[in-house]
Amino acid sequence: MSAGKGQMAALLPHKASVPIPKRTHGPAGPPGPKMTPQGPGSKKRSRKHQRFMERQALLERRGLLRPRRRMGTQGPPGGLSSVTPRGWKVSRPGLSVSPSASPDSTVGCCSGPAMGNSSTAVQPCLPRPKKYVAMDCEMVGTGPRGRQSELARCSIVSYDGDVIYDKYVLPLLPIVDFRTRWSGITKRHMESAIPFCAAQEEILKILKDKIVVGHAIHNDFQALKYFHPKERTRDTSRIPLLNQKAGLPPGANASLKSLARHLLQKKIQVGCKGHSSVEDAQTAMELYRLVEVPWEAELALSQPPRPPSPTDPIADSHQYMDDQYWPQDLMVGTL
Repeated sequence: MSAGKGQMAALLPHKASVPIPKRTHGPAGPPGPKMTPQGPGSKKRSRKHQRFMERQALLERRGLLRPRRRMGTQGPPGGLSSVTPRGWKVSRPGLSVSPSASPDSTVGCCSGPAMGNSSTAVQPCLPRPKKYVAMDCEMVGTGPRGRQSELARCSIVSYDGDVIYDKYVLPLLPIVDFRTRWSGITKRHMESAIPFCAAQEEILKILKDKIVVGHAIHNDFQALKYFHPKERTRDTSRIPLLNQKAGLPPGANASLKSLARHLLQKKIQVGCKGHSSVEDAQTAMELYRLVEVPWEAELALSQPPRPPSPTDPIADSHQYMDDQYWPQDLMVGTL
């Protein structure tokens, strides 16, 4: 029987065991290793990349460049991109900030109307509240017949309306007309006033690098003998959005008192004791916050893009890897 079985097995067709090649890539498995070209060109590129990484690390250590997010690390909350063009961020659809909400409660988020497609919304990133101040000044009359206006009081409030600065100022020339009916300034206030030069120095330190809000604020700057950058000035007397909300013509030069009555249901500058510069500054900030989001979005679209700077932490560092952009002290020890 055993011999018969052996003969039958010999007659059966024999299967050839052919090895099946393993899959190196495709949907069922991870991709295989990438082939890197060999030759003098690849060596040159590798050396250039090494110099790029060394210079980038040097800038990060010196605080001139924001550290870039590495692969595999978690990004900012809410899906916001951390590497985007200057002044813009990409957020998820539906992410918005109420105009009345303080940006402190939404650190890293951007507010403003969506201006992108349905999948992503590009919005202007508003500055932090500490960058906002509102200012109002009261003037008195000096010179011939008191026709020259000079600073007699200056008040500055924060984004939330808290008083930062409020002092009486002694003009350079003798006061001819106190204009008490409008300024609220009397001779008694000048007893505790500080010299104009001292007040100017204190005020300009506060205004430095700030976005300054005010109503017809060019008059206040003129009294301070100071010019603030236009891109950091928000004049509530020249915002068509406020006039539109108040039902006034877009080009109308509405007073602060009128806008406060129509939009804030607030009565200011009443009585014959003069205006309060603190109250006027707080009112200007309230009006600004009503239209902050659409106004900032409109300004972001109207202003031409600023060319990036090598020291700008948001600038794309890839543009500055050539030797022509690098001072000698930064290149020492990196080559």
